[in-house]
Amino acid sequence: MDGRTGPVHEALAALPLTDHHCHGVLTGTPGDGDFESLLTEGEAWPGSGISPFDTPAGVAVRRHCAPLLDLPRHVGAEEYLRRRGELGTAEVNRRFLAAAHTDVFCVDTGFAPYPLTAPAALAAAAGAGAVAYEVVRLESVAEAVVAGGVEPDGYAQAFRSAVETAVRRPGVVAVKSVAAYRTGFDLDPARPTAAEVTAAARRFTADGGRLADPVLVRHLLWTAVDLGLPLQLHTGFGDNDIRLHRVDPTLLTDWLHRVAGTIPVLLLHCWPYQRQAGYLAAVFEQVYLDVGLTLHHVGPVRARAVLEEALELAPPRKLLYSSDAYGVAEFYWLGALAFRRGLAELLQARVDADELGLPDALRFARWAGADNARRVYRFSDSH
Repeated sequence: MDGRTGPVHEALAALPLTDHHCHGVLTGTPGDGDFESLLTEGEAWPGSGISPFDTPAGVAVRRHCAPLLDLPRHVGAEEYLRRRGELGTAEVNRRFLAAAHTDVFCVDTGFAPYPLTAPAALAAAAGAGAVAYEVVRLESVAEAVVAGGVEPDGYAQAFRSAVETAVRRPGVVAVKSVAAYRTGFDLDPARPTAAEVTAAARRFTADGGRLADPVLVRHLLWTAVDLGLPLQLHTGFGDNDIRLHRVDPTLLTDWLHRVAGTIPVLLLHCWPYQRQAGYLAAVFEQVYLDVGLTLHHVGPVRARAVLEEALELAPPRKLLYSSDAYGVAEFYWLGALAFRRGLAELLQARVDADELGLPDALRFARWAGADNARRVYRFSDSH
């Protein structure tokens, strides 16, 4: 049987997805070079002869996104951008978000170097019935506290108060840390003492800017535990600010032991550590994972391989769907396409080989595509 056909494929195609980690999309027309820059986690290199449209993600855009803009498959970059401009940003966003067939979005609102849609506007572009919730980025809260002025010995309480205020906003369902970008995960797993936090805050308040002190990052993670909400952690793949060898999620093992029985910890993206993340999800009750961002960068052809590695050990109850789409609406569609195709191919192959029953395969698909996220985030309990 063709891996792209069969009852599992049909079930996933019909399933409205829950995107448990994403960002807003551009509200205006991208400036010169902006769209190309947003296609890659690297940088656009003018004059190099290397086009982001010729990366795996760019090729996937020209193959799978072009038809939604009424263009032929594999269209050239200039024609793609011309047509995108003709349609306008609002119509482009509507087409790709509707095609993604996603009805729940959990939106990280803490990173906005471009003007992006708010969660409600993102859901509106996706169509009737779609809803969006908010994920609070903890580093952004800490940096705002310091920018607003705080004494070092008042930092801990001020940060805690600011975070508690932020998570009380209607629709907030989780918090997120980008410790991976700031320090990596090779941190002392212990909760820092009050004296350690004050000493670190003295350095931070003097310098301002980006939170990158290991003590304050540890304090931030332990504050997340105290809040009781699910904690999303960027792991693995990211832009060139990442030191990839320091963001293997298994470096968190000692910390995960200490926080066992507290909050759900959701490992985002994971590549090339999807196997390590799968292991952690297999041995820690509170750990979950996704391979969002990864899938639209490796493209639909490789999505099955990445998902298979993530699921070698991880229980299907621990895999969630995310797009991690940011800025360009194409990544909502590509993320959903790659996830549906990759997961359907691997589950249907196991059914065809009589290694998995069809009812189990359909259940696992439903779990990963929507139910696992609904169970972790308890959307019905959000205020």
